[in-house]
Amino acid sequence: MSVLNLKPADECEIDLLSLGALVHRLDPGTIPFRKARSFEIHVSGGEYNVSANLASCFGQRTAVATAMVNYGIGELVQSRVREMGVRPFYKHFEHDGVRGPNIATVYSDRGLGVRPPVVQYNRANEAAAQLKPGDIDWQSILAHGVRWFHSGGIYAALGEHTSDLILEGMQAAKGAGAVTSFDLNFRGKLWATLPGGKEKGIAMNRDIVKHVDVLIGNEEDLQKGLGYEGQDVEKESDLDPAAFFGMIERVKADFPNVKVVATTLRQVHSTNRHGWSAVLWYNGERYPKRVADYPAEGPDRPQLIDKTDMGVMQLDVVDRIGGGDGFASGLIYGLLNDRHPEDCIRLGWAHGALLTTFTGDVSMASLPEVEALALGGSARVQR
Repeated sequence: MSVLNLKPADECEIDLLSLGALVHRLDPGTIPFRKARSFEIHVSGGEYNVSANLASCFGQRTAVATAMVNYGIGELVQSRVREMGVRPFYKHFEHDGVRGPNIATVYSDRGLGVRPPVVQYNRANEAAAQLKPGDIDWQSILAHGVRWFHSGGIYAALGEHTSDLILEGMQAAKGAGAVTSFDLNFRGKLWATLPGGKEKGIAMNRDIVKHVDVLIGNEEDLQKGLGYEGQDVEKESDLDPAAFFGMIERVKADFPNVKVVATTLRQVHSTNRHGWSAVLWYNGERYPKRVADYPAEGPDRPQLIDKTDMGVMQLDVVDRIGGGDGFASGLIYGLLNDRHPEDCIRLGWAHGALLTTFTGDVSMASLPEVEALALGGSARVQR
């Protein structure tokens, strides 16, 4: 029995609604940008990516609430959103032909081997950063029936009032009976550019998390984003979940409304070789568990375990951007469909891993591929 009290799917038109910024990412591949002559264009945004992945890979009915600019780049972005099967709810802005408002540009090469990816941004006069409470008609959107509302910490820090808008959306969604999730993704440098700085960021995050059922974030996000003092997380092993679970007790004491907390665990050996794992705290229980901890058969045995414990997967990475959003998408799919918590963490782990094998920020995987990998599948050729 799920602890999330989800609304029945047949009473709703939308399984998940996300709130965040849409951006376009220019990707020259492994060529450094200073030497680039051409690039791919990816449409992205941390919160939007979750909606796109859930629609494209997992067959869920998803939507995004965001800003849209009426110019050529906006037309390109809208086309990609439609292709992914995401229902848009836009507040439109007119471009002045010179300075904006704009849809943000992200410049990101992929690096290779010992050379890391380099990411730079142009978020000047970004339309999505100008959104504020009152700009989104939540009651009109929620009248369609929404099962889940999702947003994240990058959007919270994007503009002077974007965190207020998230809080408004969270409160409206909770009032309409939706489950809520928040990916902390704390960005101190972004908050430092806003009135009140990092201290305001911590205060706003804490206000938002008071309305959250499912929290996504690693130990550093929990520590810095919610203002907890603790050990230097950068000196700890990236694959050791002990510190993460230790921090959960502090979170739960302050935010008893939080029922689920999850994070990825990543160790970067080189740009294209990562150790990859994930952990889940579900209503006091820790996952993944060992296969031996479950009965050999019966209703208490997860569907996605065979003989292999979920451990550290060694990834050969094509493009790491979006892997965390891929994890969140798989996890939320499992939770939306009342899957066993073990299945939920494995779906997130497997989908996030697969997403790093594609170019771009959103999924090209299929659900059977995700489930096969979650069961311990290999890269043997499929005939």
